[in-house]
Amino acid sequence: MRMSLIFAAITATLLGVSAARAQDEPVPSHCVAMANALPNATYVNFTPAGGTSEGEVKLTYAGHSTYVIETPAGVRIATDYSGVYGTDPLPRVVTMNKAHRTHYTDLPEAGIEYVLRGWNPEGGPAKHRLVVDDVYIRNVPTDIRRFDQMEKDGNSIFIFEVAGLCIGHLGHLHHNLEDAHYAAIGRLDVVMVPVDGGMTQSLANMQEITKRLYSSVVLPMHRHSTPIEEFTLRMGEGFAVDFRDSPFLTLSTRSLPQRPTIIILEGV
Repeated sequence: MRMSLIFAAITATLLGVSAARAQDEPVPSHCVAMANALPNATYVNFTPAGGTSEGEVKLTYAGHSTYVIETPAGVRIATDYSGVYGTDPLPRVVTMNKAHRTHYTDLPEAGIEYVLRGWNPEGGPAKHRLVVDDVYIRNVPTDIRRFDQMEKDGNSIFIFEVAGLCIGHLGHLHHNLEDAHYAAIGRLDVVMVPVDGGMTQSLANMQEITKRLYSSVVLPMHRHSTPIEEFTLRMGEGFAVDFRDSPFLTLSTRSLPQRPTIIILEGV
C-alpha cells in the first residue's frame, strides 16, 4: 500500500501536476507504469488489469506528419493537422504542432469537434486530458526551436489510449527526451517518428529515442528526401522491417508483432 502511494506521488510529479490535480484526470492512464519512474528502464508492452483490449484500431498514413487514427467506436483523429491531409472524411479530433505551417492551421474546418493544439496560446505548457467515446487523448509538452533558440513548451507529444493500445505521435520533436518525458509518456505500443534527419533531429538522435521507447510498432513519418533505409539500418537487427503496399493497417492488442517492427506504409 505504501509503495502504491509513493508511486502515485512520483507519477504525478513527473507529469507536472499535483496529486490533487492528478485525481481530476477523466480516466487513469494505463500507459504509465512503475518502470516509467526509473531511469533507463526498458518498457514492457502489456495490457493492464481492468484495461480493455476489444476491437481494432485503423491507422492510415495521410501525408507529411499526418496519420489518421480510427477507433473501434468510429472516432476519427488526424495528427499534426494542417488542413491539407486527412480531411476527407472530416476528422472529429485534430492535434497540431506549431513548428511549421505544415503542422497546424489557424482556420480548422468548423465541423471539427475538438482542436487540440500542442502549445498554449496563453503561455505555459498545453495540457490536454480528453475522453472522446472510446479514446483517451493526452499530451506531453516538449520544446521547439525558434530562430536558433529553444521555446519552452512550444509543442507536444500526443498519446492516444484506445482498445488497450497506447499510440504515440512524436510530432515535430526538436530535442532529446529526458527521463521525466519518458516517465510521463509511459509505454507506447505504437509510435510515429519523424525521420527527416535534420529539420526535427538527426537520425542518430531519433534512433536513440525510438530504441528507448521500444514500441512494438514504429511508423515513420516526415521523411522528405531521406532514404528510409538510413533510418531502418540504424535501428539494427533488434527491429524487423515491414514494407506495406497499402497506406493503412489495423492493429489490436492481439495482433501486435512479437518483435519490434518498423512498418513503412505506402506513401511514406
